[in-house]
Amino acid sequence: MNLRETSQLFYQLKLANQEMTSKFEKETGFSLTRYELLQFLKENGSCLQSALQEVLKIDSAAVTRHLKVLEEKNYVLRKRNPDNHREVFVQLTGTASSALSRCEGTHRDAPSLIQLNLSEEEAKMLLGLLKKIQQ
Repeated sequence: MNLRETSQLFYQLKLANQEMTSKFEKETGFSLTRYELLQFLKENGSCLQSALQEVLKIDSAAVTRHLKVLEEKNYVLRKRNPDNHREVFVQLTGTASSALSRCEGTHRDAPSLIQLNLSEEEAKMLLGLLKKIQQ
């Protein structure tokens, strides 16, 4: 693949990302990053804010901004570690659990939240390829 083809591939990925994240937020009411953050907390329980930064692969300032918005909506609680004041524990609230359950219930029976025009096999292949690129 030459440089021009590579730039076209990257540009198409950028456009697809913009379109999919916009559709996701419109359908669910959650930004994609905040949804992933909440799902991580739902699946793993309370954790350090720094763990969220590592999992989401975003900087600490971005995690803090997302958590501030989620805290204002009463979706997360943040507490300083009494043994190490530099560490902050984050946990999901009941409000967030209810909101996630409603969202999942609303979209459970939908054929596809965002019409990707891909078969299930193609979607799995794309996910695998994107994970490979990220490594």
